[in-house]
Amino acid sequence: MDIVLWIIWFGTYFPGAVLFEIYIMHMFQQNSYKPREYREWLQVTGNIGRMLGKILYALISIPFIAAGSRGFLIAAVCMNIMTILVNKPRQAKKPLVYTARVKRMFTTTALLFVIAAAVPLVLPIRQIKFCALVLLVLFVLEPVLVLAVNFINHPVELAIDRHYINDAARILKEMPNLTVIGVTGSYGKTSVKYFLSKLLSTQFSVLHTPGNYNTTLGVVRTIREQMKPFHEIFLCEMGAREVGDIKEICDLVHPQYGIITSIGPQHLQSFHSIENVIGTKFELADAVPANGKVFLNYDNEYIRGRKTHKSIVSYGTCGKDIDYAAYDITVSREGSVFKMKDKDGAEHQFHTRLVGNHNVQNIAGAVAVANTLGIPMEKLIFPVKQLESVPHRLQLLKQGNRTVLDDSYNSNKNGFKAALDTLSMFDDLRILMTPGMVELGDKQYDENKEIGIYAYDKCDYAVLVGREQTKPIQDGLTEAGFAQNRIIIADTLQEAFQMVNAIPGEKQKVVLIENDLPDNYQ
Repeated sequence: MDIVLWIIWFGTYFPGAVLFEIYIMHMFQQNSYKPREYREWLQVTGNIGRMLGKILYALISIPFIAAGSRGFLIAAVCMNIMTILVNKPRQAKKPLVYTARVKRMFTTTALLFVIAAAVPLVLPIRQIKFCALVLLVLFVLEPVLVLAVNFINHPVELAIDRHYINDAARILKEMPNLTVIGVTGSYGKTSVKYFLSKLLSTQFSVLHTPGNYNTTLGVVRTIREQMKPFHEIFLCEMGAREVGDIKEICDLVHPQYGIITSIGPQHLQSFHSIENVIGTKFELADAVPANGKVFLNYDNEYIRGRKTHKSIVSYGTCGKDIDYAAYDITVSREGSVFKMKDKDGAEHQFHTRLVGNHNVQNIAGAVAVANTLGIPMEKLIFPVKQLESVPHRLQLLKQGNRTVLDDSYNSNKNGFKAALDTLSMFDDLRILMTPGMVELGDKQYDENKEIGIYAYDKCDYAVLVGREQTKPIQDGLTEAGFAQNRIIIADTLQEAFQMVNAIPGEKQKVVLIENDLPDNYQ
């Protein structure tokens, strides 16, 4: 009887352990495989609670197994079944990608489990419960075990990465006539990259980093898999979570031009200060050669206030002392209209289907680069009219009897305020839907509360996703005098949409979806 129970115990233990390991690996991947970021994520109160919930039944099982009696073993089997249930995977917004690196980490983890479980078998006391206890302890330690596995695999990963990086460098070296344009910023960089690619493609053969391939290895993969001898321009988006990340990419691609779209208090959990953010973004400007140019968004106070000795081309919408300024901006459900002057002072009017001041700002940056690289302004009017929203970046969508401003990809204070400004331009019933902003370190409460205050007269209803997560925004709205019966709390995005549908009113609804938290914050 006991041996049957032990077989059942092991049979129910391993599915739960595997499911939990998949979850841990997913979170490690979501934190860019960076130990420091992962450790800081682990220390967030909500994540600690979530992790405890996933290991709770394994913790309860430890004294049951130690007791060793048949009744306790049956109870331990029940705990294993509960562990499987609480670790049952749910649909992820960005699922775990089973890369070669992830597979190697899984293999190393499995080996550690096998070795650790086998050790008690060679000790004088050869009791199966000692193997079970070791396995339970390993289960509980999985959140930190992934760091040990990453450390063990590090030399191998370093060698593999270096091989790929060297191969990408070789490909670039064989293309001496290739023009490389680096694009970075706290926000707006992906939009500017796509807009600029469309404009430059009217005259040049352009390759840009796809999607969010904005890390060193993402850039390397783009070069190795997509770069062809006929490409004339490489648009390289450069993301950063730590000081030195931009420099690392620049040391590989050697940009002749650089665009800094924005700087704001984003990823402060890993950067720790706005000064580190500024310095890291300007690593792109530092890498541009003396005969190159740096395109700077002068609407951004952090960028405007930073000194650089490189040749600067400024752009923006504020109009004063800017080389490429967009002005006379009007917005409707059909999009935006604005004017710009070329280098000779001739005025040109642009139409775009995109809405929002920061979309116009991003288009102005793309126009500035394209015009500087030789495309006449009048030849950019039609391509600008054809530009489409980058998905989830203030994307204008029609959904039945409502309009949706989908700005759910990511969020920061300046982008949030710009999206609220866009929402305020509509005459419809204006609804804000948001879970707030994350990765702001000790500034998270203050930054979110400031947003709540700012949203006071920009929306008619605020649908907040997550009671605790959005407490700072609630406090800001309340302090500003926002009607309490127009603050609606939902637990999930799906529930939030149901509540939006239930909001009464004869006007058409326009809903701003600002931010949609990644899986490691759910």
